[in-house]
Amino acid sequence: MFPASESLRSEGGDTGKPPPGERWRVSATDDPVVPPLLALAVAVLAISTSAILVRWSDAPNVVKALYRVSFTVGALVPLTLRDRASLGRIHRRDGVVAAAAGVALAAHFTLWFESLDHTTVAASVTLVQAQPAFVAVGGWLLLGERVTRRGALGIGVALVGMVGLSFGPAIRAALDPAVATTGAAVGTQYGNILALVAAVAVAGYYLAGRSLRRRLGVVPYATVVYAVCALVLLGVAVGRGMALLAYPPHEWALFVAMALGPGVLGHTVINWALGHLESHVVSVTLLGEPIGSTVLAALLLAETPSVGTLLGGAVVLAGIYLTASA
Repeated sequence: MFPASESLRSEGGDTGKPPPGERWRVSATDDPVVPPLLALAVAVLAISTSAILVRWSDAPNVVKALYRVSFTVGALVPLTLRDRASLGRIHRRDGVVAAAAGVALAAHFTLWFESLDHTTVAASVTLVQAQPAFVAVGGWLLLGERVTRRGALGIGVALVGMVGLSFGPAIRAALDPAVATTGAAVGTQYGNILALVAAVAVAGYYLAGRSLRRRLGVVPYATVVYAVCALVLLGVAVGRGMALLAYPPHEWALFVAMALGPGVLGHTVINWALGHLESHVVSVTLLGEPIGSTVLAALLLAETPSVGTLLGGAVVLAGIYLTASA
């Protein structure tokens, strides 16, 4: 879950060569033991299980997010300890950036997990995966980054698909008074809106963490930002009086699975693959997540998406493809 364009940075920044005494974090010239495309396929499959694991858990959504993030941090600690020098170089400004990225990530997880309570896995995962469009818009508005014509077209197509997917029932009801908007349709629309806001939140996470990621390797960066995210989620859980420990064994198993599967095996492996593959290959491959999640939901949750959801999702994915490939 890190920006693809910043995967080949050295620990000392984007200077074109590693600083004295340091080595590159990743190198496209390395001879990997595991074929990168195979690793990427496994990572996408692991990420595709995220929505299923969230649905299987009956814990409060903030608690699910808290333990997913906390256990991910725990899994990364041994690797982080091997690179303590990077953590020691974090300045006050970087701490502020990390805090902003962590807050945005906490909002993303909470909103997305909540959306899965109200809408289908297919709609929720597709809308969340639309974050590249929001990253491109945010980069243009906040960072002055150039958006190509192909990228602008992709953003436009994705937005059309998002509107159709999110507000389809309301649009049909407005165009045809004979079409009634049921309570279930309103709930679905609410879940879709939550997924869209979650996509905006994770786009903010990418934009906020960009400068910090340039000065830190993948593992130290993930540890710092995820630790801040966990603290934010812990504060919310305690403030709302949610139980933190009183959960049966199967819930703890799901918490660990969320961290090790989508968290470590998914996003960490994707970051490794970015060192051996072109970033646009990875970005486009990630479009397999909504497809994988939809298939798993049909098999494991008996949840078959409607024709409207499939059509709207296809338009969104087409727009994301254009944006990512640009």
